[in-house]
Amino acid sequence: MCFYFIGNTPPVSLPLVTENMPSNISIQVSGLARHFGNKTALNDVSFDVAKGELFGFIGPDGAGKTTLFRILTSLLLPDAGSATVEGLDVVKDYKKLREILGYMPGRFSLYQDLSVEENLRFFAGIFRTTPEANYDLVKDIYSQIEPFRKRKAGKLSGGMKQKLALSCALIHKPEVLVLDEPTTGVDAVSRIEFWEMLARLRSSGITIVVSTPYMDEASRCDRVALIQNGGIMSIDTPAAIRKNFGRALWAVKADDAYRLLADLRRFKAGRSAFPFGEYIHLVPDDERLKPAEIESYLQALGHSHISVRQIEPSIEDCFMEMMKDSE
Repeated sequence: MCFYFIGNTPPVSLPLVTENMPSNISIQVSGLARHFGNKTALNDVSFDVAKGELFGFIGPDGAGKTTLFRILTSLLLPDAGSATVEGLDVVKDYKKLREILGYMPGRFSLYQDLSVEENLRFFAGIFRTTPEANYDLVKDIYSQIEPFRKRKAGKLSGGMKQKLALSCALIHKPEVLVLDEPTTGVDAVSRIEFWEMLARLRSSGITIVVSTPYMDEASRCDRVALIQNGGIMSIDTPAAIRKNFGRALWAVKADDAYRLLADLRRFKAGRSAFPFGEYIHLVPDDERLKPAEIESYLQALGHSHISVRQIEPSIEDCFMEMMKDSE
């Protein structure tokens, strides 16, 4: 959605950067913290996002992603730290900031009793523009739902709702786009289409910050931040995060997957074991552990049809290993 609480103020001339901010940086965050009572939602979060970058925050529900995004979009005040977007302080310059941001929250927040076309015109009007003025920016997305432009937004499918919400967030031609779990609850095909749309938007020069609980989507970002319990565990390119895994990894399968997981977690030579589909991913304490040793251990416990093969780590494997390190 767009920021529908902007008043009827005249357009303003916005500075792109502050004096102390590198010209290639779009978002700069330092020591950000936020608490809700005794609950720490964000703890000393710091990162930079380059102009034109597609930057992802990967983490489970409750990790702090939404709290962070609400601070970046001036909807929530931080308890400590600072954040700037295109040189604008998220606290002091919130009115100017909202002019250059497109924000799509995790929950569908458009007017469900308005049609597709009416929603788009409404949000364009808030920013003193029209859908026709910036149609080139949204046409690849909006054209997919334009045949249903008279349909009420509340009657759209999950994937079509997301495309409408993205169109409304883009219609005023923002410099920065903030998307909070945009693919949650939509089908697999719509997820792929949505990320393809983000790639096209990135090529137009828009800075995109996106969060997702789906680890497999990390590979579509230029860089990702792995976040958990309000803190950032790692920031790097997806390839670099996988490369820095630093341990052997085995995919193990047998007839009884539930018992296999329990037995591998009791394996003295194992460091961690987590289920991944039909396989259990086993990280050994010693890289010299041989597959035959794993098979012998499982055979002695009565497992059958055992398969053991070494694999390359995924982003999710890296996330789980960092969680293990933090225990």
